[in-house]
Amino acid sequence: MSKTMETFGELVFNKEVMKTRLSKNAYTQLMDIITKESPLDKEIAGEIAHSIKEWAIENGATHYTHWFQPLREGTAEKHYAFINYNEDGEIIERLSAEQFIQSEPDASSFPSGGIRSTFEARGYTAWDPTSPVFLMENKKSKTLVIPSVFLSWTGEVLDQKTALLRSKKALNNVGMKIQKLLGNRNAKKIQVWLGIEQEYFLIPKSIYNTRPDIKICGKTLFGAPAAKGQQFKDHYFGAIKESIMNFMEDFDHELYRKGIPAKARHNEASPNQFEITPLHEEENLAIDHNLQIMNILKEVADRHDLVALLHEKPFNGVNGSGKHINWSIGDNTGANYLEPSASPLRNVTLLMTVVSLMLGLKKYGALLRSSVADASNDDRLGSSEAPPYIISLYLGEYLSSLLQEIETLNKVTEKKMAEISLGIRQLPSIIKDVSDRNRTSPLAFTGNKFEFRALGASQNCSEAATILNMLVTYGYELIYEKLSKMKGDPRTDSLLILKDFLKESKDVHFDGNCYSEDWHIEAKKRGLPIIKDTPSALTHITLPANVELFATQNILSERELQARQYIKYRKYIKTRQIELKTACDIAQTQILPSILKQISLIGSSLSFCSTTKINTLSFMEDIQLLADIYTKIKSIVFSIRTKMDEIESLEDQAIISNSYYNLNLTELAQLRANVDLAETLIAKEYWPLASYQELFTTL
Repeated sequence: MSKTMETFGELVFNKEVMKTRLSKNAYTQLMDIITKESPLDKEIAGEIAHSIKEWAIENGATHYTHWFQPLREGTAEKHYAFINYNEDGEIIERLSAEQFIQSEPDASSFPSGGIRSTFEARGYTAWDPTSPVFLMENKKSKTLVIPSVFLSWTGEVLDQKTALLRSKKALNNVGMKIQKLLGNRNAKKIQVWLGIEQEYFLIPKSIYNTRPDIKICGKTLFGAPAAKGQQFKDHYFGAIKESIMNFMEDFDHELYRKGIPAKARHNEASPNQFEITPLHEEENLAIDHNLQIMNILKEVADRHDLVALLHEKPFNGVNGSGKHINWSIGDNTGANYLEPSASPLRNVTLLMTVVSLMLGLKKYGALLRSSVADASNDDRLGSSEAPPYIISLYLGEYLSSLLQEIETLNKVTEKKMAEISLGIRQLPSIIKDVSDRNRTSPLAFTGNKFEFRALGASQNCSEAATILNMLVTYGYELIYEKLSKMKGDPRTDSLLILKDFLKESKDVHFDGNCYSEDWHIEAKKRGLPIIKDTPSALTHITLPANVELFATQNILSERELQARQYIKYRKYIKTRQIELKTACDIAQTQILPSILKQISLIGSSLSFCSTTKINTLSFMEDIQLLADIYTKIKSIVFSIRTKMDEIESLEDQAIISNSYYNLNLTELAQLRANVDLAETLIAKEYWPLASYQELFTTL
């Protein structure tokens, strides 16, 4: 057995451990909960909780925590010791079924968007049995981690996971109805898979400690361009340096121990940028694993005297970091409905799924755009390394021609059905050998999955995955409504239905260069939403049609959507405020003093040259240039601080739509331009910040 398989999943209460720890009845019921979403029997819950507790303690655990995804970045946890009193008042180690299934952390400081008042502190975490429990290692002990949902005491949703699980249920309900109509008797449950590609930067801890902007904001607010950045594209897929390989080996080892199937590792396009890609997994588990990946990444980097950066655009002038999610759908038999097949029935499902997504994008594309909207992703989207902010779908020449053929059908014969099915069967080789991948598209069909490329590196995938599920559910519902009323062969009826829906939804389909100005003009003609920034994107969340979609699919209520919108607004505002304040502080306390030092140095040289009667014109020009920059920076800092004070009293909406957003785009950009110019004129010994060249060449 390889070292990988010896340690893989050793910190996870996985299927193999369940078989050895649980009774046959408990194991069967737990697997039914996981695979069929059957209800949890409380008597069985007691056995499961006891078995998991015993396993955890045997492996060094002293505490347990319900691990959840609040409406903010990252995850949350509160650790409880296993110790408790028995009936005789003696200390024992115990984890009851009630404690295992549900906890009640103080929830007063988690963002709720107005759903609850600060004094209403009660919140509930509840075990999500579809994601396995695992152990988190600390220096002296381990903690049992229980993946959970998070709700208010009134039952309203305060997390990201609950909406995702509900969207999977809605997709399963309509998907199974369609499969039954098509005669698929083997399918019992619709399954969704994700493959999540995670990009990140690494920088030495010693360099990180010289950059307060990176420490506070996760990105550089200043920095003159490096002489050598990514001009030669020599970092991309380049040989991995020994120090980085040591880090990657350690990183992979920790992932394997937690049962995370890390598959690929490589250098990315920018200096100091890398990527990790796990194997595709069930959607909910893939997202839980990605959240663990981001935490483990930072922990392992710290061990290697490195700092991992997940900001979407930490450095100007080089590529930023995204997170691509590869979405596919199938059923419990293992069938992937987006995989071209020898089965005409499966190929009809493939066409239905593609058209369903097109229908969803046509009506609700702005929702998908809003799911990836935040300040740091605004820094990245629309530039040459990231998808544009216009959401469109790439299908490739061959699949596009098949859909066009369906759109022009007058009637469907068995011969035509066979031709279309045969054409779909050829898709894998066509995509591999003839059709190129379109890297400018935010959402692309890539042979057996859809790749959504607009997520930012630091973002939780739950929201975007929820919306993708909802868009396909919406399209499936429209198709099912018509198909269930038709009396002919479901396969031929399906194609006739798709013919009409293709005409309705084809505006979202675009296979060309999404970066081109022509596409922006064309997208506007087609009526597609062109949403350039987060403030604009967030206005779409609570539009009546979007509220209705969430309600009809039983995902979130209008009040819950309003809460999310408010939280996202606040996050955007606070992020930009922190960036502005940090920039002003650095300029005031570090940049301006360094300019004064340089002026003083030149002044001393000027004084010396005057006494020796050397021509001092060039010195005077240098002093004047630096003095002008000094005055300009000081003026901008004063202007920003004044405006920030003014807008503190404004309402959130006013801040976003007017004063605040415009302030960020103008004054901060001007401040950076002047500081970056000053960096090129100041002696290195006086400049307080590590340069881009140092950041890019010290690994």
